[in-house]
Amino acid sequence: MTIDNNDLLNSILASLDRVKYISPEDIPNIDLYMDQITTFMDSHLHSTARNPGEDKILTKTMINNYAKNDLLPPPVKKKYSKEHVLLLIFIYYYKGILSINDIQTLLGPITERFFRRGEDFNLEDVYREAFSMEERQMQALKEDVTAKYKAAQETFRNAPEEDADFLRKFAFICALSFDVYLKRLMIEKMIDELRSGGREPKV
Repeated sequence: MTIDNNDLLNSILASLDRVKYISPEDIPNIDLYMDQITTFMDSHLHSTARNPGEDKILTKTMINNYAKNDLLPPPVKKKYSKEHVLLLIFIYYYKGILSINDIQTLLGPITERFFRRGEDFNLEDVYREAFSMEERQMQALKEDVTAKYKAAQETFRNAPEEDADFLRKFAFICALSFDVYLKRLMIEKMIDELRSGGREPKV
């Protein structure tokens, strides 16, 4: 069964509404065991999975791999702190577009400077600032997606009628993909600069 074009756009926009920000207040203030961490992440991020209910947001193997690759500081007596959860949320969003090496470069200075720092500005403050900016971008993203969708609907006017619908969806995917491609290039360029020494000196 094919989806009506307007229904497709509405479905995509609705899926963006299901991407929820995990507030620091949602994260327990007590240290958690690994099973509790995976349960927490699944319960709060399952709606962002491609196949909710089937895909695992986080597994024990993933956590162990992140620790082995120095993305995550080791737990204390097998327990993970609220700050561990904050880092895992960052990793979850980055892993779909960045390599492990790039995530190391990006999160390494954050962990070094702000993890387990009981100072006025700590990892939770970094998390709040970063995600408050993401929340403000959601409306702009919806408008951009809608504009790309409408532009795609104007393509392939001379295509065979039986192929036009598929080709317009293809054009829409191409527009979204090109946008992601360019943004990834910019992200990688900035990470390469950090890696080569463009980072600010340690505080």
